[in-house]
Amino acid sequence: MAGDSIASFLYLALLGAAVFGFFIVQNRQSLSRTLQQLALWGLIFVGVIAGAALWSDIRDEVLPPRQAMSVEGSLVVPQSYDGHFRVILGIEGTPVEFIVDTGASDLVLSRRDAQRIGIDPDRLAYLGRAQTANGVVPLARVSLGEVRLGDMVERGVPAMVNGGDMSGSLMGMSYLQHFGRIEIADGRLTLTR
Repeated sequence: MAGDSIASFLYLALLGAAVFGFFIVQNRQSLSRTLQQLALWGLIFVGVIAGAALWSDIRDEVLPPRQAMSVEGSLVVPQSYDGHFRVILGIEGTPVEFIVDTGASDLVLSRRDAQRIGIDPDRLAYLGRAQTANGVVPLARVSLGEVRLGDMVERGVPAMVNGGDMSGSLMGMSYLQHFGRIEIADGRLTLTR
């Protein structure tokens, strides 16, 4: 810990001890009731901290990304809370969320998403390598039987499974090249055939 962090921690610890001491002294007549209230507030505090820590895991269930097909057949995707564009593809009948990544060459599945669509990542041959921000990761080539985006269906779509630690799947240029036009404007991504 840096010196400033230690000083801040000590300050907060002393302040907390002072508030706790004042609370006990003020309520010494009904100490058991006071301790029950403290325990309740402690549980509420822990619950709020746990909720904040788990928000990234549950937000996709609570606030799923919205994408809509326009009348002209374009897909319009609003920018998500973190600045990315997230597209849901139906792969082998299973919805899989992808982050649109024009810096990625391929459609790249995380190990978790590969398992969800019926691919066993432990049985793949990781013959490829990719340089990422987290270092070099192993890649295994796969072919996806059916990839659906709205009423657009592609068969035999080549993809990669990332053998490293990756939180989600990426929609790279090998899939994006199926669109004649890609436009980003006003916080929306528009993919047009």
